[in-house]
Amino acid sequence: MLLATSDMVAGKDIMETLGLVKGNSVQSRNIGRDMIAGLRNIVGGEMKEYAEMLVCSREIATEAMVEEAKQLGADAVVGVRYATSSVMDGTSEVLVYGTAVKFK
Repeated sequence: MLLATSDMVAGKDIMETLGLVKGNSVQSRNIGRDMIAGLRNIVGGEMKEYAEMLVCSREIATEAMVEEAKQLGADAVVGVRYATSSVMDGTSEVLVYGTAVKFK
């Protein structure tokens, strides 16, 4: 499945717009990750534990969006955008959305 942040794909003509597709994932922190991140907060540096959590969450959300696009018979998803938010203390949501399309 082709994913593009642009509204068009070079060399391809969109035959049909199938509609909005989306995926999301909500991840919670855990005590081990929090303790290590707390130490990093004191001494400084990248909080790799949280970065890895968000990468995993982004992959899960993207897979869900691609599956929804496949169910519509899409060739690609264009205009892909990601958003993050905090659902409640200690959790993070990643939302991905775009437009499912078929090419000529």
